[in-house]
Amino acid sequence: MSRLFGTISRGVRAPIIKSGDDIVEIVTNSVLEASKEEGVEFRDRDVVAMTEAIVARAQGNYATIDDIANDVKAKFGGETLGVIFPILSRNRFSVCLKGIAKGAKKIVLMLSYPSDEVGNHLISLDKMDEKGVNPYTDVLTQEKYRELFGYEKHTFTGVDYVEYYEDLIRSMGADCEIIFANNAKAILNYTKNVLCCDIHTRARTKRLLKDAGASIVLGMDEILNAPVNGSGYNEAYGLLGSNKSTEEKIKLFPRDCQPIVDAIAENLKKATGKNVEVMVYGDGAFKDPVGKIWELADPVVSPAYTQGLVGTPHELKLKYLADNDFANLSGEELKNAIKGKISEKDEQIVGQMGTTPRRLTDLIGSLCDLTSGSGDKGTPIIWIQGYFDNYTTEYDK
Repeated sequence: MSRLFGTISRGVRAPIIKSGDDIVEIVTNSVLEASKEEGVEFRDRDVVAMTEAIVARAQGNYATIDDIANDVKAKFGGETLGVIFPILSRNRFSVCLKGIAKGAKKIVLMLSYPSDEVGNHLISLDKMDEKGVNPYTDVLTQEKYRELFGYEKHTFTGVDYVEYYEDLIRSMGADCEIIFANNAKAILNYTKNVLCCDIHTRARTKRLLKDAGASIVLGMDEILNAPVNGSGYNEAYGLLGSNKSTEEKIKLFPRDCQPIVDAIAENLKKATGKNVEVMVYGDGAFKDPVGKIWELADPVVSPAYTQGLVGTPHELKLKYLADNDFANLSGEELKNAIKGKISEKDEQIVGQMGTTPRRLTDLIGSLCDLTSGSGDKGTPIIWIQGYFDNYTTEYDK
């Protein structure tokens, strides 16, 4: 029988997960129940994925602003602290900033412009050009920023993040000075102690500051990378990947995820007889065309996955084959020629017109993130079928 469906991504409903819940049992039972109720059978190389949020919730991986403040004060000394390149986010950074500010007497907040690392814009490129500002060299004070650009609000949230972050800092009892620059070394004119809040560029930022003579340089990955007074933590990513839980508490990125995905894969193998790939996913990596945000605020798309998800796709472009190699064919002859070409492809497709070799976990994680959403769908588990199929794949029954 011909297989007419290709990749199918299904959101699977699950119980509301609380601290201490058995995430392995919940995920396993949820997909098995969905299979039974919906009449969908498992196949080899199906993918079952769960959002990082439910893993961290089950682990009880939480911390308070006091936990953050204590760690920041212990590592930086509690005086003036440069906080550079944070993303503009109420969910991702606001509670972290409260804790950071509570652990210092003064915060010198340095914001990148015209946008943050993940595409949230403080100002438009056109306005920056109109004012003759050079983002590569110009360092702006808060007063100069206001004089040039006024009070800009975020496209989606309606928040003026300059004002919002200043208010948060001062509410914690710290003095605040805000500057705007894209050269990390600009902060050293204000303080030699620096907390780098960028996500994907943090290693370079730290290196530049250390080479330029900074005294203490740490990243957000080095705050709460160990428990503080029994708090949650993440040894690899610290505060990176955290989300707002309450006004006083954050949920950290989950830790020790590999045993979880391996155990779920083993459970599904026992229950179904199929080899199912399993992964934990966070933010996908895709760019919004309106807000210009490219979404990936987590340090990685997937912190853990089974071995079958290592690597990149090796796919040929069907449209290229149809328009070039087999331009003179049509109908069944064209179909058979393309199937033959796919069957003959080597694993690396060296020198052929293939797809961009993105990592499988990044591609599948983005599909999962789009399927589950971040609102009230109630589907934190994703079941994907047919992802590894191609044009030649048929049912095996």
